[in-house]
Amino acid sequence: MIWIVIVLILSGLLLLLLEVLVIPGTGLSGIVGFLFIIGGIWLAYANLGSVTGHYVLGGTLLVNIITIWLAFRYKTWKRLMLNEQIDSKVNTLDDLHIKVGDEGITISRCAPVGKAEINGHFVEVDARTEFVDEGTPVKVTKIEKNKIFIKPLKLEHHE
Repeated sequence: MIWIVIVLILSGLLLLLLEVLVIPGTGLSGIVGFLFIIGGIWLAYANLGSVTGHYVLGGTLLVNIITIWLAFRYKTWKRLMLNEQIDSKVNTLDDLHIKVGDEGITISRCAPVGKAEINGHFVEVDARTEFVDEGTPVKVTKIEKNKIFIKPLKLEHHE
């Protein structure tokens, strides 16, 4: 029975660490980890007696306190934080001087969203409901805010 208690508590601690370090924000692994720890302590009290339960509770608290202390001591949180500031800006269509009627060529498949080169600028384009293959000449049909809508140019064949 003591092995079940130990496995539950260690699994709970592992799930709590997983919640904090790997997949923060979901809450599920943190809640399950907390429940495992509580379950392990409850099993110790229920099946091994109150004295052993007190030792298990004290040991669990001690391990948690030591883990938190080590995390702060060795600046674990600093290593996990993003310390760089993002100082770039999103290109606006005003900066690129793209207007309705401009022509370009797709540089990726538009299914229906993809990339195209228009006026020497690589931009994200939307072909509405069509699929446009890479390397297809296109024409800008509409611009809404920062979204560029295109249609493929039909090549006319004269014989």
